[in-house]
Amino acid sequence: MPHEVIMPALGMAQDTGKIVSWLKSPGDAVKAGDALFEVETDKATMEVEAPADGFLTDVQAGDGAEVPVGNVIALISNSATASETAASAPETARDGTSFDDRLEGTGIIMPALGMAQDEGVIVAWHKAPGDAVASGDILFEVETDKATMEVEAGRDGFVAALLAKAGEAAPVGEVIAFISTEAPANPVSSSWSGRAKPALAPTPAQPQQRPASTNTTVAKQPAKVAAPVAAGDRILASPKARRLAREQNLDLQRLVNAGHPQPFHVAHLEYLRNLPPETAAAQASASCRLTAAVTTDAFAVFCAWAATETGSPVDRPALLAGFAIAAMGQPGAAVAMESHGQTRVIPEDGLPVLTVRDLTGSPLTSVSLGPEAIPVLTLTGAGDSLTVTLECAPGQLSATQALSLITGFAGRITEPLRNLL
Repeated sequence: MPHEVIMPALGMAQDTGKIVSWLKSPGDAVKAGDALFEVETDKATMEVEAPADGFLTDVQAGDGAEVPVGNVIALISNSATASETAASAPETARDGTSFDDRLEGTGIIMPALGMAQDEGVIVAWHKAPGDAVASGDILFEVETDKATMEVEAGRDGFVAALLAKAGEAAPVGEVIAFISTEAPANPVSSSWSGRAKPALAPTPAQPQQRPASTNTTVAKQPAKVAAPVAAGDRILASPKARRLAREQNLDLQRLVNAGHPQPFHVAHLEYLRNLPPETAAAQASASCRLTAAVTTDAFAVFCAWAATETGSPVDRPALLAGFAIAAMGQPGAAVAMESHGQTRVIPEDGLPVLTVRDLTGSPLTSVSLGPEAIPVLTLTGAGDSLTVTLECAPGQLSATQALSLITGFAGRITEPLRNLL
């Protein structure tokens, strides 16, 4: 299948690029990484590399041509002869749309983070349809096999449409959102897959982008963590992690089943390799299951006191994670906090050694779900009494460690001040 060669974005607000000269001629054999052509913007002149091995065909623009960012300008084909169907310019493909009305506003395109990148995976949206945005607000995170970037809105206005879901890959240069100057009456939220591309309104603007921190997310708005998906649904992982998992016969679904939050990166593959082999249900009979009944009067008083002292509501997941880590005796370890379908890892850059599942307030009074990839503490009940259940597989915790974990955690719920000592 031919690979498209697109006009890349080399600047923060670049709309077009000028082809200075082609370094290969139609029909020439090329290797991935070979310089194909030189492109010039108002800030730089750069060589653009071939995205794959093959032959250069279907050149759509010659030397000196001004081409909009994201437009297909050539193909890398399997043979030196031109393909039967030449590459179509994106503006022609965008004429068809599945929406009844033409979307209004400024189009936000999928940016190019590398010279040979043809698509990016949307890790998370930081704004919802209808939200007001400022130029410097983080609009979404995008991931390629080389980097994860936070992308800014680039203009003030309102989110009129989001045209792709978190976890979906969209081609570079395609419009994936619209920002309007006025609050939209009917904001749009759509999936990228299985539909025609939206009609293009005004010329899309390349949004501002900046590297995401390797240790933490933006202080005022942390990156969203995708909840585990059901078997058969798309698993959110970087293209490189997905490729390596396929080459090494690693099943990413096992990380999902273990409750690890998405997206998965290359670092998660080492953890996946070390997961114990999946065993028959007979092994569950040797698993550990302990329960403890606790009262929450002191915990409620402690939370009210802490809120008064700090002037802000208590971060309950962070507090429970701190209790769990203190009870395990593993300072600096990470905990996966689950509550009402949402998963949050504390601290965010760690691989969890324990899951705390907060089901308080639900009709459940007890659980017996069986062991998972890491030990699980589950909180059930309501009012002033709770039940804490610890489940773990053989070999995950010794008897002494399991008893210390559940008694230490239950004791800190009953007497929160112990966690401060």
